[in-house]
Amino acid sequence: MTDVPMRQYPGQPPAAAQQPAELHAAYAAPAAAPAEESVRAREALTRLRSEVAKVVIGQDSVVTSLVIALLCRGHVLLEGVPGVAKTLIIRTLSAALDLDHKRVQFTPDLMPGDVTGSLVYDARTAEFEFREGPVFTNLLLADEINRTPPKTQASLLEAMEERQVSVEGQPRLLPDPFVVAATQNPLEYEGTYPLPEAQLDRFLFKQTVDYPSLEEEKKIIATHGARKETMEPSTWGVKRKADAKQIAAAMKAVTEVRLVDEVIDYVAALVRGTRENPDLESGASPRAGAMLAGAARSRAAIDGRDFVIPDDVKMLAAPLLRHRVILSPAAEINGRKVEEIVTSIIEAIEAPR
Repeated sequence: MTDVPMRQYPGQPPAAAQQPAELHAAYAAPAAAPAEESVRAREALTRLRSEVAKVVIGQDSVVTSLVIALLCRGHVLLEGVPGVAKTLIIRTLSAALDLDHKRVQFTPDLMPGDVTGSLVYDARTAEFEFREGPVFTNLLLADEINRTPPKTQASLLEAMEERQVSVEGQPRLLPDPFVVAATQNPLEYEGTYPLPEAQLDRFLFKQTVDYPSLEEEKKIIATHGARKETMEPSTWGVKRKADAKQIAAAMKAVTEVRLVDEVIDYVAALVRGTRENPDLESGASPRAGAMLAGAARSRAAIDGRDFVIPDDVKMLAAPLLRHRVILSPAAEINGRKVEEIVTSIIEAIEAPR
């Protein structure tokens, strides 16, 4: 097999002479030192992940996805069997954030108004007044979202895309930031309603929460097996580490992260690759490319860079694309899985170097 020649970019040293730091530098342009406020915000986010680790053992990629979603105003769907800490991850993150947060347990009898709010008649004033639902918050935990019928699931569509809800034709703005962190059980479980494609597309990431490794499971047993108190983050010493001002500063830092043309080409190639694969009936939309670029910029900002490298894109591609594609009938008959097809597309498309 012949070696594929390494692509060269303007101002890049010869391939043989490049070291990892120089490879990163190939995507960076001279820039001013980051503002002190941005540095403090990045440090707060690092502390935030450390606070979550006090309670949640493992699942670092899930926590990172939630932080990235917060920075680029995205939403995250966590899927996994019961007992793998899906809800605990979100509750612990909420406790470490100085933001308003609320939880909704989605059940078969939940109505749309229970989520968005509704008009209530006040006999004292003889008028209808709007009573806000739990969606009016910064971080909404939508627990077991696929246990409620499509009508109630759809109550979040407008909120997730337009950051507002309409009740009786009157739009009402939601707080900023607004992030939906939803959990769902695998679709094979009884009593579940699959989320429609339009709603799945509104989630920045779909993260699969897997079983822990052997060492992580031993640590979970040792840490939580003898506890006497309830599983509340506050009882484990979780403190608030990032406030609204620091999060706003981190969001501003994300807008200043740069994308070179080669990385833009790579993002486009990954998204278009899902549309050209014969095992997929429907590929990712152009919105997926914009979201992938935004998520990569957030990841770069968290790492303290003001430029995106291909690894930022590659690491986030699978959780961002896996819920935006649909298997072809032939692939379903052959027992193919979306996960393996998306992974094969990512591996087949060469990242710029």
